[in-house]
Amino acid sequence: MKVGNKDVRGGTDVFGRTAGSAFADERLVDFRDLVRAQGEEHYRDLPWRRTRDPYAIWISEVMLQQTQVARVDGRWQRWLDRFPDIASLAAADPADVLGEWQGMGYNRRALALRDAARTVVATGGELPREAEGLVRLPGIGPATAAGIRAFAWELPGVYLETNVRTVFLHELFPGELDVPDKAIVPLVAATCPTDASDPADTPRTWYYALLDYGGVASAETRRSGPPPFGPSHPGRGRARHDRNFYGRALQNRAGSG
Repeated sequence: MKVGNKDVRGGTDVFGRTAGSAFADERLVDFRDLVRAQGEEHYRDLPWRRTRDPYAIWISEVMLQQTQVARVDGRWQRWLDRFPDIASLAAADPADVLGEWQGMGYNRRALALRDAARTVVATGGELPREAEGLVRLPGIGPATAAGIRAFAWELPGVYLETNVRTVFLHELFPGELDVPDKAIVPLVAATCPTDASDPADTPRTWYYALLDYGGVASAETRRSGPPPFGPSHPGRGRARHDRNFYGRALQNRAGSG
């Protein structure tokens, strides 16, 4: 059976079955149907979603790492007015870069952007399309690389961002209080479309749906109260989810079938 436009085969999944089993496949198909429907319902028409420019998308991904969407909207446009392309950022004085970044937190991210831009200019002037090349650049980790590849070029990858993680936890790990990323990564990889052959179901649209549904799930988590552990919990740094959510939507779909 296909999940998205790929076959799921091999390994043992979160449900305790081999990934090629009918139960696992059907559950992941239902999961994808749910996410796509929720993503369509809650879609956010954000300015960085209106471009395919890898540089502009890269800047948005870095800004959004630890800054709220409402704050990035406006600052992203201002940054692009000041540094409209990789060459202009590479040529900028560090003080100007830091001045434009002021108020966005973690100044080292701004300096890493400039350092990466200088590296790109020195090696041909274009961002690499392959994940291996992207993660060699200062400040670009696997998730940022996957985001650039999906949103700029419709290329598949494991984009394990906070809201994406939230959806997988809420829907596929009900009752689990501490789930390591290594348990989530294979599912993220398995559910991502491999290409843009179906314009309605591409890496770009799939991850937008996860981000937007995850935003709804995160808001529900905040309303339901803090998690039952503090910052000293031994599982800190691993993926967690709120017990009150428990994959409600997916369970409802199963019950109605």
